[in-house]
Amino acid sequence: MKLNKVIPKIFYSDIKVRLDLFIDCLGFTIKYSEPGGEHPFYIVDRDGVTLFLHEDDEYAKKDRPEIRLDTDDIETLHTELTGKNVKLFHPNLPAVKLQSWGLKEFGLLDKSNVCVIIQQSI
Repeated sequence: MKLNKVIPKIFYSDIKVRLDLFIDCLGFTIKYSEPGGEHPFYIVDRDGVTLFLHEDDEYAKKDRPEIRLDTDDIETLHTELTGKNVKLFHPNLPAVKLQSWGLKEFGLLDKSNVCVIIQQSI
């Protein structure tokens, strides 16, 4: 028996904000959606990385997560996003930086302060 992956659930006050970061910026695709109702939600995926995105104002106010995505080619991904003229680079980590803990990293930050750190082991 083994655990296969972590699938985070991210809460938004306005689910439309997720479009900027995960769909338009990072290129995730919508695998399932329930956009109507009291708590709309989406399941998005890219390269086998799956996220659940939920609209729930109460939980969004309680939790602004930092998510880490690991890649095998951080420079290519950064160049891809720069080429798209992405406006969501984190102000504290907009470029690829080699960290003292042995990872190359850059960051993204959406309008609701959900932070995504892209990392690559060296």
